[in-house]
Amino acid sequence: MRSLHFGSAMVDTIALIATEDIERLTLSNEGVSFLLVETGRKLPALSITTHVGGGACNSAVSLRRRGWRSTVLAKVGRDLNASAVREHLSRCGVEKTLIPSDRATGTAVMVASHDRNASIFVHRGANELLSVEDLPPLDEFDLVYIAPLSSESADCFPEIVRRARSAGARVAANPGIRQLMSRNEDFLSALPEIDLLAVNRPEADALVPAIMRESSSTTRFLPPSDPPPLVRRGLRSQGCEMGLSAFMHELRSMGPKWVSITDGHGGAYLSGRPWGTYWQPNVPTKVAGTAGAGDAFCSTIAAGLLEGMEPAAVLLDAALNASSVVSLVDTTAGLLDADETARRRAAHEGPRARRID
Repeated sequence: MRSLHFGSAMVDTIALIATEDIERLTLSNEGVSFLLVETGRKLPALSITTHVGGGACNSAVSLRRRGWRSTVLAKVGRDLNASAVREHLSRCGVEKTLIPSDRATGTAVMVASHDRNASIFVHRGANELLSVEDLPPLDEFDLVYIAPLSSESADCFPEIVRRARSAGARVAANPGIRQLMSRNEDFLSALPEIDLLAVNRPEADALVPAIMRESSSTTRFLPPSDPPPLVRRGLRSQGCEMGLSAFMHELRSMGPKWVSITDGHGGAYLSGRPWGTYWQPNVPTKVAGTAGAGDAFCSTIAAGLLEGMEPAAVLLDAALNASSVVSLVDTTAGLLDADETARRRAAHEGPRARRID
C-alpha cells in the first residue's frame, strides 16, 4: 500500500539532563510540571544529539518500516538541515517531495529530564509555508496522512482533505492543538471527509466546546466497571465537560469512521463503527525520550485499520511501536518493522485492549 504524508520536516537537537542537575516544579492541581534553569549557569548534559524528525517524516518512516511505500511532502530551506532531511529519508527508504523555500528548515531544541517528557523550543521555519499550489495529484495513494500543520500550511488542511477523498484515498488526520484552536471552523468543516482522527488528551479536551455546540444527542452512556483513567476523568475545556463515550459517539457522528485518543500513562483509546470503543493500557518501558511517540502510535493505527486488522490488535501494535520509540532518544530509531511488531504482539504478556462501551 502507498501513503503520502503532509506535515513538518524538522531537525531536532535533544539534550538529556540528569535529574539531579535540574529542578522540577509540579503543580498537582493543574497536572503540569516545569523545568527550572538558573540563569547564567552552565548545566552538564548526559547527551546532546541531533536527529531528523517532524510529523511528516516520523509517520512516513513508521509506515515504511511496516512495509508500505511512503512519501513525504514538506517544505525545507536551502540549507544544510535540508540536506540532513533528504539523507535521512533516503536512508530510510522513504520517497520525498521536499519543496525548497527561502525560509530556514524547521528546527527544534528539546530538553528532557526527570520523566524524559521533553520541553520543546521550536522554530517551524519553512514548515509554515505550504500552499495549495504545492499540492500534487493524489490519485496514486491509498492513504493521505496529515500530521500537525501550522500557520499558512494549516490553511491548506481542508483542501488536502477534499482532494484526498476526491482521489479515492483514505484520510488520517493528527492535528496539533494550535491548529484546532486557531482554525476550529475549518477543521470541523473537514470532519465528514476524514476517516481517522487521532488526537491526544489535551487536543480532545480542546474539541469539547465545539462538539457540544454541534450536538443534539441526549444519549447517556453507562460507565464500565473498573473504568480506565480517561473514562473516570472525562474530557473538559472552557467549562464544558463530556464523558469519553459520549465524546467518541458525537465525534463519530460528525464524520470520522474511527477516532483514537492517547492519554500518556493512562493508555490509549480507539473507537469506531460498529465495534464501539476499546482501551489499551500503557505498555511499560524504560523511557529515554517521549518525542515521536504520538507519530508512531497514530501512524500505526492508520495502517492497521486500512490493513483490516481488528481494533484490539491495532491498538496493541500501536502501543508496542510507541513504547519502542520512547525507549530511545530520537523519534525514528525505535520504529518497528512488520516482523518485529508481529513477534512482540505474540510475545506480549501484559494487558490487552478491552471494549469499554
